[in-house]
Amino acid sequence: MQNDDIKRELSNFTGGKISRRQFVTTLVAAGIALPSALSMSNAVLAATPKKGGRLRQGFSVGSTTDSLDALKNTGSVVEICNNWCWGSNLTEVLPDGSIAPELAESIESSPDAKTWMFRLRQGVEFHNGKSLTADDVIHSINRHRGEDSASAIKSLFTAVKNIRKDGRTVVFELDAANADFPFILSDYHAVIMASDKDGKVDTTSGNGTGPYAVTKFDPGLRAVFKRNPNYFKSDRAHFDEVENLVMVDPASRNTALITREIDVVDNVEAKTANRVAGVKGLRILEVTGTQHRTMVMRLDTKPFDNFDLRMAVKLSVNRQEMIDKIESGHGVIGNDHHISPTQQYYNSELPQREYDPDKARYHLKKAGMDGVKIELHASPAALDGAVSAGVLLQASAKPVGINLEVKREPADGYWSHVWNQPGKGFATSYWGGRPTNDWMFSNCCVTDSSWNDTAWRNTEAADKFNQLVVAARAELDDSKRKDMYWECQRLLHEDGGVIVWGFTNYLHGLNEKVMHPETVAGNWTLDGCKSAERWWFA
Repeated sequence: MQNDDIKRELSNFTGGKISRRQFVTTLVAAGIALPSALSMSNAVLAATPKKGGRLRQGFSVGSTTDSLDALKNTGSVVEICNNWCWGSNLTEVLPDGSIAPELAESIESSPDAKTWMFRLRQGVEFHNGKSLTADDVIHSINRHRGEDSASAIKSLFTAVKNIRKDGRTVVFELDAANADFPFILSDYHAVIMASDKDGKVDTTSGNGTGPYAVTKFDPGLRAVFKRNPNYFKSDRAHFDEVENLVMVDPASRNTALITREIDVVDNVEAKTANRVAGVKGLRILEVTGTQHRTMVMRLDTKPFDNFDLRMAVKLSVNRQEMIDKIESGHGVIGNDHHISPTQQYYNSELPQREYDPDKARYHLKKAGMDGVKIELHASPAALDGAVSAGVLLQASAKPVGINLEVKREPADGYWSHVWNQPGKGFATSYWGGRPTNDWMFSNCCVTDSSWNDTAWRNTEAADKFNQLVVAARAELDDSKRKDMYWECQRLLHEDGGVIVWGFTNYLHGLNEKVMHPETVAGNWTLDGCKSAERWWFA
C-alpha cells in the first residue's frame, strides 16, 4: 500500500467512514507493526474532534461588574470568552492572524476601500429562534457610534458616515479609506445582538447567535452555557456545556486544575509552570502573542504631566529583570509602545530603552523633583505578579531619587474604580493586543478613545500621533504606511505615559484530555478567547 492510500484511509477514518478496526487492519496490511498501528489509531482519535462533555475553565480575572452587555465589557478575558460563547461577530480573526467572514458569508470593498459590503449568511438564528437580519447588525453596531455612545470602541467607528442595508448585505460607508476595516468588526464589543422592530437591542440576556446559550450568569463568579443545537458552524462547539469560573488567586487555580475540579486555566504563573507540567495528566500550552504588561502614568494627574518626570520613571525600569523574575523568562522586553515584535509594522530600528539610573537622575533633576514621592496602584487583576513588579521598580527607582510606594489594590472593581481613573496617576495594567496597528492605537492611545488610559492628549507629540493614525488608516501604499506606524511608535516611546515593560507568553494549564487544533491563536489567551468553540475532549 502506498502513502497516498494510507492518507486516503486516514481521511476515511477521521471522517467516520471506516471503523478503528478497519483502520488498524489497513495499517497492518501496509506493513506497520500492530503496536504502532494501535498507537497511531489512538493518536488520530484523540486529535479528531468529538462532541460531548462539560468544559470547565478557570479565569485569572473577573469582577462583580462583569456584564453580558458587550458594549460595557472592560477587556476582562472572562467577559470576552463569555461573549464568544453566546455571541458572534460579522468577522473573526483566525488563528493565523488573518481576518475571515463569520456572520457574514462574504466581504467586498470598493477600490478605494471607503465602502465595505458584508453579505449575511442565510439561516442564522439567535438563541430565541429569531432569524438574523441586516437590521440586527445595523442596530448593534450603531450602539458604538455617536456622541452619546459610552462604547470603548467608539473611536474605531468615527470614520463611518453611514450604515445601510441592501437586502441581506450590510453596507458601511466610510469618510476615508481603511484597509483594516473588517478587523474592527471582529472586536469583542461588536458582538451582534437581536433587535426588535423599534431598533432596540437586547443587551442583557446574552441572546446571541453564538455556539452556546447562557443558562446561568453570576458576575465575578461563573457563567454556564449549553450547546446551541442550531449553531451555524457545524464543525465547531464540541462540548455539551461550558462553565467559566472566576479564580483570581493563582494557587487556587492550580489546585483546582491538579484536583480535576477544572479542565483549563487561562493563566498559569510563570514561576509555577514547570511544577504544573510535572503533574501526571496535566500539561502547559505556551503561546506567543501580543499580550503586554504595562504601567501607565496619566498626564492629567500630577506629577506625570511633566515630561522629564515621565522620562525619569521610564529610565528607572529594569525590564529584563521583570521578564526574568515576574515572567520567569517567558516573554520579551517591551519598548514603551504597544506593538509586538511579532506584528506587522513593528519598529525594529527604534533604540531599546534600557535601565539607566544616570540618565534618569538627569531628567529627575531637570524636572526639579529629586526625592519625589509617587504611588503605584498594583493589582492581581492586571497580573498575578503586578505587586512584585511594583516592588522591583521601587528598588530600581530608589537610587535615582524616586521614592515609590506600591499600593496593593483588590482585583474586584479594579478596572472600574482604579484603572483609567483621573487621580489614580500611576497604575499597573495589561493589554491583550490587537491584530492591527490602527486598532491598537485607536483603542488605547488616540485622544477621543475612552480607553486612553494615560490621558495622553494636548502635547505636540500626541497631536502629531493622532494625525498620523488617521493618515495611516487611509494610506494604501504599504511602504508609506509602515513609515507612519514607525513614527507613531517613536512618539509613544518618547512622549507617552505608558511603560510597556514586557510582552509575555500565554501559559495555559490543561488537563491532558483537552485537545485543540495544531495552530492556536495568540491574539488573546485561550485560542483567541475561543477555546469553548474550537477545542474538544479526547
